[in-house]
Amino acid sequence: MNEMNFTVGGAPVDVADRFTVINPSTGDAAGTAPNAGLEELDRAVAAAAAAFPEWAAKSDAERQEACRAVTAKLQENAEELARLITLEQGKPLNGLGSRWEMGGAAAWAGHTAELSLPEKVLQDNDEGRVTLRRKPLGVVGSITPWNFPVMIAVWHILPALRTGNTVVIKPSPLTPLATLRAVEIMNEVLPKGVVTCITSDDRKANIGAAMAAHPEIRKIVFTGSCGTGQKIMATASDTMKRLTLEMGGNDAGIVLPDVDPEAIAEGLFWGAFINNGQTCAAMKRLYVHADVHDAVCEALVAFARNIPVGDGLDETSILGPVQNEAQFDKLSNLVSRAAAKGKVLLGGKPGEGLFFPPTLIAGLDNGDALVDEEQFGPALAIIRCESVEEMLEKANASPYGLGGSVWSSDIPAARELAARMDCGSVWINKHGAIQPNAPFGGVKSSGLGVEFGEEGLAEYTDIQVIFS
Repeated sequence: MNEMNFTVGGAPVDVADRFTVINPSTGDAAGTAPNAGLEELDRAVAAAAAAFPEWAAKSDAERQEACRAVTAKLQENAEELARLITLEQGKPLNGLGSRWEMGGAAAWAGHTAELSLPEKVLQDNDEGRVTLRRKPLGVVGSITPWNFPVMIAVWHILPALRTGNTVVIKPSPLTPLATLRAVEIMNEVLPKGVVTCITSDDRKANIGAAMAAHPEIRKIVFTGSCGTGQKIMATASDTMKRLTLEMGGNDAGIVLPDVDPEAIAEGLFWGAFINNGQTCAAMKRLYVHADVHDAVCEALVAFARNIPVGDGLDETSILGPVQNEAQFDKLSNLVSRAAAKGKVLLGGKPGEGLFFPPTLIAGLDNGDALVDEEQFGPALAIIRCESVEEMLEKANASPYGLGGSVWSSDIPAARELAARMDCGSVWINKHGAIQPNAPFGGVKSSGLGVEFGEEGLAEYTDIQVIFS
């Protein structure tokens, strides 16, 4: 049993009230976490606010070295954290699972440590000198989801630290253990109070809403559902917080008639089923030209039927369970409705517990729930289209705009089509391949602001212009 504690002011703090975290593969307890209330939140924010002046006053080089030290700590403890991720999230240790997540977390931390936002000279002539500098905001509130407990925490924490802010992070109550432990590890090399983790089951108190309203938190960075992001945006307006909101997606893939179906099948599968489909930027609807529709379906089925699904601690598993019962029920409902109208090519029926086999359903169209809604699970809707323009029109006919992809052997033509897609990121012959040096964010209802790279780093700062 993994019994985790808060880290406040650089030291672990136990709380009498605790909640149990469930292993979705077995239904057994994975561990327990402290159940915070508003008093504990105020304590965490106060510790972060007290640590801010000294941290902000450190030189850029000193903060860079601290971020490098955090990166090294994550690498040193990667296997321990990976096992915690698997126990609470369900994803396998192997494949594109928890060890892969930890590799990504370290890569993002390391890249962010090397970024900088140097002062810019806007003018320097007889009329005077004008410079632009970036200043840290203060306390940053981070609210993270259950699908990538450590990697998304790193996406939030490291750019905040690099720019001189302090952080209070609240992980999902479904997956708090690895985040609590990661922050505990970070505190081994960071000054007291610079990063504080607080957990809650969201029943004792709505800590996320309280963070959005808290007067001493200057920015909220949030990854999660559109509905929650909209509430955070409304609540944060009273204190004029800065916001970065990476919200839901319903990413479309477009398959042109010049593809080799067998050559793209593996890429299509992992574009849709990475992390068991529980990824904001996973491909969730696939528009395929009629000329290759049947061949693409056959190639996808041939690849997908050989993917082992099982307990994440089993080294042979490649996909694990759906993380929680509510998501499982939503997925089951969407698949059941889709199966009644379309043609189930693979899967289609729930397994035991929270396991759901990779599911491919053809014969659907826009207007069907599995196409229009974000299923966030291992099911892909495949839509047959007669022309490229029809595929583009249907792909863009969504309130979401996180990512998209074009699959073609004609790269210049694919790029031209990609530029017409209404989304923040578009990939050619792959999907969801984000990287730390490229900004990532959504348009329309999929979010506000960007993460990663210099553009993402700048979102943790205020601009100050000095005229002399």
